[in-house]
Order: sequence, then C-alpha cells, then structure tokens
Amino acid sequence: MTSNNQTRIKVLLSKIGLDGHDWGVLVVLKALRDAGMEVVYLGRHRTVEQIVASAVQEDVDVVGLSSLTDSHRTVAPRIVRGLRDNGLDVPVVLGGFIQPEDFEFLKERGIAEVFPTGSRMDTIVARVRELAGG
Repeated sequence: MTSNNQTRIKVLLSKIGLDGHDWGVLVVLKALRDAGMEVVYLGRHRTVEQIVASAVQEDVDVVGLSSLTDSHRTVAPRIVRGLRDNGLDVPVVLGGFIQPEDFEFLKERGIAEVFPTGSRMDTIVARVRELAGG
C-alpha cells in the first residue's frame, strides 16, 4: 500500500520474442520501482502465452513490453488480444526500437502507449501511473 491508502500500482514487464537486449527494460524497471510501483519482470525471450498467463496470474494493472526487433507489429497485438480473451482488460505499453510509422498501427491494435528509444523515464513513469488510474 502507498500513502493515502491507495493500492500500489503493479506492472508486468517483459521482453518479447527472440529479443535478448534487456538493458533498456531494466532501466525502466528501476525507474518504476523507484516511483513506488511493484514490478514483475519476466525476463527475455518470452512468448505471447507466457506473458498473458503471467499477467493474468499476477493480476497486474499495466503490461509493459520491450522490443528491439521488428516482431512488435505482430507480437504486441497478439498479447493485447490474449489478455482480453483471458478477461484482463489492462493497458499495454510498448517500448524500444519502434519506428514512428508503427505508432498508429500499434495504437489501432490496442497498444495504449509507445515509448521509442530515448524516451525520458519521468515521462514513462507518469504515463504508466496515469494508465493505471493512479
């Protein structure tokens, strides 16, 4: 619990697909924890099914995905669908090497926010907090 009897925001972070570069997501993890959020980190090389099952099991408020490969156009929307199909209607954010021309495509498929490389940590923390309703 945080001050004012508010429930602590719980975020699941994961790398998607074959992407093994995790430095950026670890920086985001630290920023979210430093902001008082609970963070569940699944690590690298996670499948859609693993991410969806973990998000449902952990009952998270936000799912954060990290991608430095082009798989985000196919994998991220599948995760959004999988969450909805399993009764978890939470915001999904995506960060990493995301081309600007992909932003609209991803948002049309349920991604709540896209954070390209170089995004400021305070911007990410504030947006995750806003999406979680906190």
